Amino acid sequence: VQLVESGGGMVQPGGSLRLSCAASGFTFSTYDMSWVRQAPGKGPEWVSHISALGGSLHYADSVKGRFTISRDNARNTLYLQMNSLKPEDTALYYCARRLLPDYWGQGTQVTVSS
Repeated sequence: VQLVESGGGMVQPGGSLRLSCAASGFTFSTYDMSWVRQAPGKGPEWVSHISALGGSLHYADSVKGRFTISRDNARNTLYLQMNSLKPEDTALYYCARRLLPDYWGQGTQVTVSS
């Protein structure tokens, strides 16, 4: 199993980023997937979850209305569109397999700062 995140970077408050997670080594279309983040000095925080076929989506209250999770099973790729970013969204963002993750990627850094 390999999960490789990309798309992080530095952005000003109010800006947008789109994270991607390329999955390999398993049948991507049969697994639900999650995004989890960890801010400096804090524990992991679950951000969002999507069912295997994309029909069920869930979000943490802190990102609801601003972030959108999606997936392309033909491309074995998970996405997180992040809009209206706030400084408190600054964190290392991880792609994870399943709601209770059994595999994680290496993370991609998102920094929101003016």
